[in-house]
Amino acid sequence: KRMYSICETGKKVSTDYRMFFGSSGGPVSPFHDIPLTNSNGTLNMVVEIPRWTNAKMEISKEDPLNPIKQDIKKGKLRYVDNVFPYKGYIWNYGALPQTWEDPSHVDAESNTKGDNDPLDVCEIGQSIHPRGSVVQVK
Repeated sequence: KRMYSICETGKKVSTDYRMFFGSSGGPVSPFHDIPLTNSNGTLNMVVEIPRWTNAKMEISKEDPLNPIKQDIKKGKLRYVDNVFPYKGYIWNYGALPQTWEDPSHVDAESNTKGDNDPLDVCEIGQSIHPRGSVVQVK
């Protein structure tokens, strides 16, 4: 059962596609309004790319209400590479709400900077969670 309602606009597989979130209280930002933690100690994950799919979708930091949209690079829609014999990601891929990787911070262990997006997360269970699902993860 979904905790949030979904409203899709625009044509899928296009630069116009957007997935907006809502609740009984009105519009919801998956970046700012969905809680990171739950009372049982789990974290919430917003599924951007369901298992076995390859459209590179992400929460938009720039659009009002932060809908999920397909990532674009050099004017073209982005896709996750297929690695034979699999199609797309072999897990559910998404973001942790209310987090952000600071691009000016260099991690001491990896010597890499943040990517200016919410923290990435992979859910490696056996289920295929639809895009826009809010899933409890450990």
